[in-house]
Amino acid sequence: MEGTATTDTVSDSDFLKEFYIPNYILVPESKPDSTPPPQLPQCPVLVFINSKSGGQLGADLFKTYSTLLNENQVIDLGKEPPDLVLRRIYLNLEKLKSNDEFAAKIQEKLRIIVAGGDGTAGWLLGVICDLKLSHPLPIATMPLGTGNNLPFAFGWGKKNPGTDVQAVMSFMKKVKNAKEMKIDNWHILMRMRAPKEGSCDPIAPLEPPLELPHSLHAVHRVSPTDDLNMVCSLHCFEELSKTFLGHHSAFYQETAFDIRAKSSSNCLLEPRHYFSSLSN
Repeated sequence: MEGTATTDTVSDSDFLKEFYIPNYILVPESKPDSTPPPQLPQCPVLVFINSKSGGQLGADLFKTYSTLLNENQVIDLGKEPPDLVLRRIYLNLEKLKSNDEFAAKIQEKLRIIVAGGDGTAGWLLGVICDLKLSHPLPIATMPLGTGNNLPFAFGWGKKNPGTDVQAVMSFMKKVKNAKEMKIDNWHILMRMRAPKEGSCDPIAPLEPPLELPHSLHAVHRVSPTDDLNMVCSLHCFEELSKTFLGHHSAFYQETAFDIRAKSSSNCLLEPRHYFSSLSN
């Protein structure tokens, strides 16, 4: 019995090395943990978890992933936004990779696990699209919300996952073997026209100030000569309001605006077994 337990432990340890990213990749200015570099992981991952999703499941999942991986690989989205994390890591990778083949391979093989609802998954997709990477980071969506439509559509299921070690390692194995699928990603930019009276900022009059959802970003005004600018109909705006602005939509419907849209590509991961079942 003792020998079997030891074998399982060694096996699990070897398995987790396939995902492990050392600190000097994740934390700028830190030094490598060992010389020569550790074993190159075949599926290095960054794990973004919405700890507020799924009741207590998000917090439990964060603890399990932090135990299995380098704790700096596991990010609580309630404490640090993904854009800051990814920019910091990618800037560090760009600095390292010219003289460090290990760092270059990490960048080439890197994958993302995002645990949360559809809104959280969309948030990560938008952030990665904004980074304008030459090769979009593949994302595996772990269902942890209410609807979980995006994970379900790509074969990850709708049920909230188990948070114990074996359940998490089983999911990681699926991520390692998953197939990359390119998807279209649409960005919509709304430009609020200045009202004839009052503040130019449509958010300012609200008390407390309106917090935009993660899918919307406040940006500078765009040129009216932009060739993608078009005037949106009231019906179109009402639909956008329902989708993005929720109960705040009535306020915005009183304000004229311009809208532009453009598409780009993103990359989601799909479990191999799901892809095979579709083929059959």
